[in-house]
Amino acid sequence: MKRFLIGSLLAIAILCIALYSSKTAIQAASQPAPPSAQAAPPPASSAPDSPGAKSYEANCAICHGDNREGSLPAFPPLSDLSRHMKDPEITDIIQKGKGKMPGNPDLKGDELAALLHFLATPAAAPAPAPAVASATPASTSTEAGGTLFQLNCAFCHGRDATGGESGPDLTRSKIVAADVNGNTIGEVVREGRPDNKMPPFSFTSPEIESIAAFIHAQAAQATTRPGGRKGVDVSDLQTGNVDAGKQYFNGAGTCSTCHSPSGDLAGIATRYEGLKLEERMLYPRGAISKVTVTLPSGEQISGPLAFRDEFTIALRDSTGAYRSWPAAGVQIKVLSPVDAHVDLFPKYTDADIHNLMAYLQTLR
Repeated sequence: MKRFLIGSLLAIAILCIALYSSKTAIQAASQPAPPSAQAAPPPASSAPDSPGAKSYEANCAICHGDNREGSLPAFPPLSDLSRHMKDPEITDIIQKGKGKMPGNPDLKGDELAALLHFLATPAAAPAPAPAVASATPASTSTEAGGTLFQLNCAFCHGRDATGGESGPDLTRSKIVAADVNGNTIGEVVREGRPDNKMPPFSFTSPEIESIAAFIHAQAAQATTRPGGRKGVDVSDLQTGNVDAGKQYFNGAGTCSTCHSPSGDLAGIATRYEGLKLEERMLYPRGAISKVTVTLPSGEQISGPLAFRDEFTIALRDSTGAYRSWPAAGVQIKVLSPVDAHVDLFPKYTDADIHNLMAYLQTLR
């Protein structure tokens, strides 16, 4: 009897364990699998094996980075393009090129569409601006603003907002100095500065405030680094004598032989100021040379220089047509505005430059 009772109890225990195990298995089957066990989602357009990612790797990554982080100061990040550029604008730059970037007119159709879709997907945030020792830790807003700044502004204004290849030092900006929580900075950011080639950006008000917080933090840090500024204030270049500069312009500098205060230089001080005006004065980049080509027949053709190397000379004639000749078979006379400025380099004194600058700054 005792043996029978023990056997019965053992059987009941086994049955209970079996029922519990069965119930547990049913419950487990009815629950969703944990993330690691679920089927992987289909690849997103930003996945490494997507058509857009492959097109980016083949055409863009060598300059703009594997993760669209850019390479400052030469190549901007491409991870936040939708802030200031639409697909038609991006397409135009891809196919025609811009600045140091060559055009790729063969990139079109499905591959172009995939690349545009890839560029519209989020990318990893860039590295923050170089840390500078500070007694006050950065706020969350400042850090968020720093990330947005690196993505959208650092290419022109530098990673630490102290000026870059084409943008001014924001830490010494009057707009920044007058700003309160992004009220003046936001106006410029949203509207852009077309005259200075700055596009408008679409940011929310909290994002504007965070970018402003980052710029103000950089401005505060800049004051702790005396002598470390990168920019040149307009006032630094206003030390000359206007009358002496005008005399040099019309006399020893021979500037008046090519330029006129009421002609090509009218209002130049409103178009350029400070260092940009001085750079324009000393070395006028983009000035187009004129060339006269004399053919073996004696005929002369003149126009803006279009191309020149040791083998070929080319110009645009009066109708705008492109014409070229073997350099060895014609006589060539080039009038280069830049050469006249370069010839003055060994003749300038410091006083000449300061005085001439003072005069040019009156031409408004």
